[in-house]
Amino acid sequence: MPYINLLIKPASSLCNMRCHYCFYADEAANREIPSMGVMSETTAELLVTRALATAGMQGGVGFTFQGGEPTIAGKQFFRAFIEIVKRLNTGNVSVNYRIQTNGLTIDEEWVSFFAKNDFLVGISVDGDKTLHDEFRVDTAGKGTWTRIQKNIRLLQQMGVECNLLCVVTRRCAKSTVRCYHAMKKTGVQFLQFIPCLDPLGEERGRRKWSLTPKDYGEFLCALFDEWYRDWKSGNYTSVRLFDDYVHLAMGQPGGTCATSGMCGGYFAVEADGSVYPCDFYVLDNWKLGNLRDDSFEKLREGACLQRFLQDSGNRPAECKECTWKTLCSGGCKRDWTWMEGQPHNYYCASFQKLFAHAMPRIQEIASAELHMRQNAYR
Repeated sequence: MPYINLLIKPASSLCNMRCHYCFYADEAANREIPSMGVMSETTAELLVTRALATAGMQGGVGFTFQGGEPTIAGKQFFRAFIEIVKRLNTGNVSVNYRIQTNGLTIDEEWVSFFAKNDFLVGISVDGDKTLHDEFRVDTAGKGTWTRIQKNIRLLQQMGVECNLLCVVTRRCAKSTVRCYHAMKKTGVQFLQFIPCLDPLGEERGRRKWSLTPKDYGEFLCALFDEWYRDWKSGNYTSVRLFDDYVHLAMGQPGGTCATSGMCGGYFAVEADGSVYPCDFYVLDNWKLGNLRDDSFEKLREGACLQRFLQDSGNRPAECKECTWKTLCSGGCKRDWTWMEGQPHNYYCASFQKLFAHAMPRIQEIASAELHMRQNAYR
């Protein structure tokens, strides 16, 4: 049963915020064409046509909209996209929608649209007001936390499923407990934490927001302690990374590329129909082709993607003898640094610290989950 995941950039790198650490603004600046503008309905229809053809009658399609800031494409674009899917999906292929947004300009009309069409909405929030507003500012340089919190409440009031994404900066890493509890206080029960990225080609750790392996390792350990305490007390909050480690300890697959040890789980599609192998590699030298010329099947078989997957499969040498390789799998390729032609995970020491600190409790939770599932089937 083929399932195709697409990460779509309907407004390319356009954004109504100026987050200091934005990795996609950096990627765009490293391309010959920084912005592909807003996706046309013609390109959207071609994208949907290609996706449904790949899924076939028994498959499914996941459409995830990201940016830049995807809402800049406008409400009419999204309404038209939904109508295109309805019109072309004559085989009733399973389709789901997600959007990752900064949440700045969400209003009742947006929320009503998300509710009507069963969108999962991800909002980017970096902890509390002080932590968030230091780096996540609007085009005038003003903080955005208060406005975004108001819009999160609007989503909740109208029953839209949402989660929060925190980019872990150096400042967040030094305020772990504060960051975690501020995000929990919103009432959103699904949280994701990802380390911020330094600019391409730049030595890591030099920016004000940069994480060091030591910072990140301490953050992960402190975050796990709070998360475990909540689980133990019956006040569970989902943290995606830790959920993945529990699933792996249960013998189940990881839910992300980084924890599964495999790239190639989705295609990134830019506003002009150009296709790339990963959100972190929307760069000219990793362009797989364009939907105007090629199907997803042809792009999947192409030399560029095969080279990308082959590179991704050459995991750091130290992973082979690592005690934690079944949980870490070398981590995300974007976190690899290269020395003498060999890859090394920049955060290797961070994960080693976490697993040494948390493994007995990860196994405890995995055992409890397995026991609960076995009882459910009796």
